[in-house]
Amino acid sequence: KKTFYSKTFHFKMLAFMTAILILGMFAVGCTNNVDSSNGSPDEKVSEKDGKDNADSKEAKGETKKDGPVTLTCFWNMDAKASMSMKSYKEIACFKEAEKAAGVNIKWMHPPAGQATEQFNLMMGSQEFPDLVYWDWRTVSGGPVKAIEDGSILKLNDIIDDYAPNYKAVLEANPDWKKDAILDDGTLYMFPFIRGDENLRIPGGFQIRKDWLDELQLEIPKTIDDWYTVLTAFRKNDMNHNGNSNDELPFVSAGLGNIANLSKAWGITKGFYKSGDQVKYGPVQPEYKDFLKTMAKWYKEGLIDPDFAATDATSFDAKVTGSLAGAFYGMILGNMGRFTQSVRAKQPEFELAGAPFPIGDAGKSFGYLEPSVQSSGTAITTACKNADKAAEYLDYAYGEKGKMLFNFGIEGESYTMENGEPKYTEMVLNNPDLPVANSLIRYALSIAIGPFVQDVRYFDQVLIYPEQQQALKTWIEDSDDISLNMPPVTLTTEESQKSTNIMSEINTYVDEMTTKFIMGEESPDKFDSFVKQIKKMKGDEALKIRQDALDRYNAR
Repeated sequence: KKTFYSKTFHFKMLAFMTAILILGMFAVGCTNNVDSSNGSPDEKVSEKDGKDNADSKEAKGETKKDGPVTLTCFWNMDAKASMSMKSYKEIACFKEAEKAAGVNIKWMHPPAGQATEQFNLMMGSQEFPDLVYWDWRTVSGGPVKAIEDGSILKLNDIIDDYAPNYKAVLEANPDWKKDAILDDGTLYMFPFIRGDENLRIPGGFQIRKDWLDELQLEIPKTIDDWYTVLTAFRKNDMNHNGNSNDELPFVSAGLGNIANLSKAWGITKGFYKSGDQVKYGPVQPEYKDFLKTMAKWYKEGLIDPDFAATDATSFDAKVTGSLAGAFYGMILGNMGRFTQSVRAKQPEFELAGAPFPIGDAGKSFGYLEPSVQSSGTAITTACKNADKAAEYLDYAYGEKGKMLFNFGIEGESYTMENGEPKYTEMVLNNPDLPVANSLIRYALSIAIGPFVQDVRYFDQVLIYPEQQQALKTWIEDSDDISLNMPPVTLTTEESQKSTNIMSEINTYVDEMTTKFIMGEESPDKFDSFVKQIKKMKGDEALKIRQDALDRYNAR
């Protein structure tokens, strides 16, 4: 095992450390202180995971005689936090968790935009901090290879001995445990868990409700409804600027938003599940029908002609500039933010959630994120105090930790009213910061991290009635979520093969899908498009996913 502060690593990371110091993002340690499960989680878990294990070392808050144990942690800082803070050292929940566990965290936050580069440098050099928060399924070879390579620890025994709260959460929720383990039962991280079905719906289709009202049209439910509504947006001067040709009925940053419409045909643009069988959307006959419809919409001006070149900044500008009629977006990051920023200047601005459209498939296929996310904190092989690291991470999964990481400090960021936590005015109506930026100074519920997210946080930050309506619509109007692939795990060999195959296929599919929609390729070329995907070993990639799903189902 290698220690983090070896001479070799010091040399390799010199540029990284210097950059962080210059940007003011590297936290200097202080000795006193411190962003796919089937079915709904058991609602009783919130009660069960809320019982701190009184016999655990974590609950006793034991510290070593020579003071807190120092641990280093690599974590890409959430953008909401970096707007007003230099380090997670400043977030109240981390300060309190450190005190409770008797540790001192030295945070390593890579400069904005350099997280992947710095992470890959660590993985390549095999020189690590004690803890790393990352999306482990995006790592080359996945978490299986990270363990095989001696990068991160297998945590089963450590969790048994030092993480009673997290262990209790998994035992109380078999579906969560199924998603948290690898195929052989290995536990490898302390994950971010969405503790309620409502938290598993990050976004959906959104449409200008004020435009619909003006035209006396209803929120579209079918693909035909969408065609009618988007055509009406296109033919009228909806933003009342005197130019009836500048409206963009449906906007998308790249193919993403458009691809979400494919579920109306009972498929997706990637791998999806049909019963216990894995399928790949772009080779299905239904994908051709989807492309033909999108090409018709594009030709008639219903889709933003510049969708392929639209980035996040220009996407925002089209919505806030009252050019966009509809899009697919997040309930907080898009609907909430757009409403707050635009309504001050345009009081009539109103967005509404629209259900996933019904098309040839005959029903609305919705979407739920997995309860157990693929991001979490792993303990590396460089950690000399894995027991203490586990105790620290375990704190967030107990009742005190859950309240702390979701709501912050009682009396400051929240108060208890009739037995329920309620955010204070300092959070909800901070004159200097938006709600998200204010909340993250106290808790991680507005971001991601190794804890169980509490739905009571969500109920309070959805401050606009439109958001509440949208969430209800996306839940109640979805007939089926069976297309969603669960969080399967690939073996090291499978992961490497799949990456090599799909990197080329994904590029080809994106390129050709764009051309089909823009009319640059005829639908008559679809059969040759499918043959080319198969020629690029698409069937082999499909078998890899099928084998992974079979193993997942056998867990």
